[in-house]
Amino acid sequence: MAKAISSTAVTRQIAVKAGVSTPGSRTLPEEVPVALSFGGTTQAVMMATPDDLEDFGIGFAISEAIIRSPNDIVSMEIVEADQGFDIQMQLAEGVQAAFFARRRQMAGPVGCGLCGIESIEEALRTLPDRKAVEFASSGDDIREAVRSLSKHQKLRSETGAVHAAGFYQPGRGTLCVREDVGRHNALDKLIGALARGGHDPAEGAIVITSRVSVDMVQKAVIAGTGLLIAVSAPTALAVRTAEASGLTLVGIARGTDFEIFTRPDRIGQGVQSDVA
Repeated sequence: MAKAISSTAVTRQIAVKAGVSTPGSRTLPEEVPVALSFGGTTQAVMMATPDDLEDFGIGFAISEAIIRSPNDIVSMEIVEADQGFDIQMQLAEGVQAAFFARRRQMAGPVGCGLCGIESIEEALRTLPDRKAVEFASSGDDIREAVRSLSKHQKLRSETGAVHAAGFYQPGRGTLCVREDVGRHNALDKLIGALARGGHDPAEGAIVITSRVSVDMVQKAVIAGTGLLIAVSAPTALAVRTAEASGLTLVGIARGTDFEIFTRPDRIGQGVQSDVA
C-alpha cells in the first residue's frame, strides 16, 4: 500500500488588497498523477486530489462500464508511482477478458478526454434507460440538496479550489460527498463511494458543483440515478443525452432558483407562470 500524501499544501503568497501588499500563506489543494490500471494495463492517467483513491478506482471502473459492481474487482492495490499513484485492479476472469477485448478494438494509444475512448461511436455510447426510475422530488429538495452539498465541502472551505459531487435523499439529507480538483474525478469518487457503501443511486439525486458536459450525464446515468442537479448550465448535447436516457436534469441551481431541462414530471414545481 502506498504512503499517504496530503490532499492540501500550504504555499507562501503575497496578498494585494486595496493596493496594500501583505506577505502570508494559503492552503491549496494538491493534484498528482493517478493511473488507473486493470490487469496490469493502464487505462487512463488523471490529475487528481490524492484522497479517496479506492472510491476513485471503483467509481471510474463503474462509470466507464468496465465493471458493474465492486464484486467484479478481485483485488486492488494503490501503489506509489513517480510523484503520484497507480490504482492497480485485478478483475474477475470474465470481466478482465471483456476489458482486454474492448481495448483490442481501439485504434492507437489510449487518450483522455473521455477516457479510453478512440471513436465517435464510443464517445456517444448507448446508455441504460432510466425512464422507469421511480423518484419524486420537489423544489425544496433541489434547493436543500445544493445548500447541503455546499456545507459538506470541507476541502473547498480550506482551499476554494475544488469540485464536489454529493448524493442527496429527500428526508435523509446528503449521505455522501466526495471532492477533487477534477469534476469528473469527484463524480467518479462519489459513484465508487456509493457502490462500496451499498447506496442505490436510484433512490436519490446526484448533485455536482460543475457545468454538465455529456460525459457527466453519461456517468450519472450509468451510476443509476434518475436525477442530476448541477450549479452550472449543461451543454446542448448533455440535455439531449439526458432526455434520451430518461434522466431528469436540473441546472443553474443557485440560491432559490433552478432550471429543469428534462423529465420535469419527477419534480414538483409549485405555482407556474403563464409567461412562456
